[in-house]
Amino acid sequence: MSEGKIIIISAPSGCGKSTIINALLERGNVRMQFSVSATNRAPRTGEKHGVNYYFLTDEEFRKAIDEDAFVEYEEVYPGRFYGTLKSEVERRCAAGENVVLDIDVKGGMRVKQMFSDKAKSIFIKPPTVEALRTRLEGRGTDSPEAIDERVRKAEYELSFAPEYDCVVVNDDLQQAIDNTEREILEFTC
Repeated sequence: MSEGKIIIISAPSGCGKSTIINALLERGNVRMQFSVSATNRAPRTGEKHGVNYYFLTDEEFRKAIDEDAFVEYEEVYPGRFYGTLKSEVERRCAAGENVVLDIDVKGGMRVKQMFSDKAKSIFIKPPTVEALRTRLEGRGTDSPEAIDERVRKAEYELSFAPEYDCVVVNDDLQQAIDNTEREILEFTC
């Protein structure tokens, strides 16, 4: 059995990365398994431990950092950590599975550097920053201040797009899903 490959998908919040990944998993044309990330944030309604995230306490997350248990981790917002457990990636790749990582831009670059040709990095980008703001406002889940913070962070994250193996603009969702699928199939086949 050959070892699996790693697909890194990063995007600013609100760019449709989770929607694209879920659509690809549902289509089933790409042989890949979703890597479950760890976080120290509380579960949102409907989220389950070990399915959406590994929900760790602050203490558990910091202990895992000290034990070098992460392929990558990031303090995405003050006091709010996200990371990819080495054990999760190694277990899935060793089983011959292609692993998709839904991670922030800095983490994505670190994983790409660590795994080199065994990983493909894909950056999902909004057509414009204003289109992103409109999407975030349309969600109705964040305060205007939180949206402003997310847009500022997105502007910073967009500067990393050229460092990725490819960039997919999510202007039309179906086209973005198709383009992402094509990139992954070329890499894994």
